[in-house]
Amino acid sequence: MTTPLFEARNISKNYGNYRALDDVSISVEQGSVFGLLGPNGAGKTSLIRIINQITIPDAGELLFKGKPMVLSDVQRIGYLPEERGLYKKMQVGEQCLYLARLRGLDKQEAKRRLRVWFEKFEMQSWWNKKIEELSKGMAQKVQFVVTVLHEPELLIFDEPFSGFDPVNASIIRNEILELRKKGATIIFSTHRMETVEELCDSIALINKSKKILDGKVRDIQNEFRTNTFEVEFRGNMLAFTTAMWAGFELLEKHTEGNFCKVRLRMLGNNNVNSLFQAVMPVCEIVSFREVIPTMDEIFIRNVQSSI
Repeated sequence: MTTPLFEARNISKNYGNYRALDDVSISVEQGSVFGLLGPNGAGKTSLIRIINQITIPDAGELLFKGKPMVLSDVQRIGYLPEERGLYKKMQVGEQCLYLARLRGLDKQEAKRRLRVWFEKFEMQSWWNKKIEELSKGMAQKVQFVVTVLHEPELLIFDEPFSGFDPVNASIIRNEILELRKKGATIIFSTHRMETVEELCDSIALINKSKKILDGKVRDIQNEFRTNTFEVEFRGNMLAFTTAMWAGFELLEKHTEGNFCKVRLRMLGNNNVNSLFQAVMPVCEIVSFREVIPTMDEIFIRNVQSSI
């Protein structure tokens, strides 16, 4: 069994009488994208600030490559916070060089890497602009570049698509996938589920300071399967529903001429073969698929059940 790149074990954090994190543990495998999910105020950002050594937990421990995490390990992390932190009066190029030097790059290497990223994002003309002259989306691109520039082992993105239009959100999403392909380990924090299934290998769901669900995305979706299927066919709807008999529950139906679409749930020990044997004599099946619950549906179900 391989050692995770990063682990947080039994982390608790209080701010006065407010419990921000309550015995939360996560394990992030090398080269994976780990989704840290939860509604606003769940405790995600509190955990991220602890990982970055910005605040200290009241209880628990952090491990980096199997060893207790120390302050110098922060140099191996790239952090894109939800609340962006660029200096508005500084020029883009000057600021990028300054932040790159803080991350240990010499000026020449920093300029070389910045040239690559600026060309990739078509930012060459921004070098002498001040941050305050940029749109929110443009500033987001700058902050993304300085986050990944020193090629950290662990990247932490807190709501990385906030403020981006769909085109630029797609660009950043593709870059995150490319970073994973090159071996980066990524913690991706969000309360938006649209991109979780595409980006994340594993997730942890936090609500009201507690972890209420974790595991690999595919395993979690399998766990919450409901034996629901969607069937499109040509034929008579009444003949189809009659042929299903009592072994299947009809959930939805739609008819346009002789083209029909139904959503149904298999009951008891019935299976796909049972359904096909029952309905094929009365219809022509056009398509058939299992309706796998989305992460959004799983997220809502688990958050509501934890209230």
